[in-house]
Amino acid sequence: MSSTTPILNGLRGRCGACGQGRLFSAYLKLNEACPHCGRDMRAADTADGPAFFVGFGVLILTAPFLFLIPMSPLAPLMKAAAIVFLALVITGLSMWLLPVAKGILLNLQLHHRSGEAEFERKDG
Repeated sequence: MSSTTPILNGLRGRCGACGQGRLFSAYLKLNEACPHCGRDMRAADTADGPAFFVGFGVLILTAPFLFLIPMSPLAPLMKAAAIVFLALVITGLSMWLLPVAKGILLNLQLHHRSGEAEFERKDG
């Protein structure tokens, strides 16, 4: 067994239980089970959580540039080039961080045995 935390294993794209098996068979496509220890990966569903956290984080990092570029004294063509460059940076950063966030959230869900919220229905 691995002594690392689910977060560190998620950063590495590894199983949170053994720390050896890979979480993904392709980009953002989870293995059904850990290839090393056999842990069932279908028991957790990260849904839109990784996309939300990555989108929010990237927005915080890049929003100042989205405001500063149009107000800069650059020529219009240079402003357009800067905005295109910033769009490429945002896309690349998001694509790079999505598997990391998904791995961390999946490992945390499996580690804490969390599931969908269930509410009791009160009759009466």
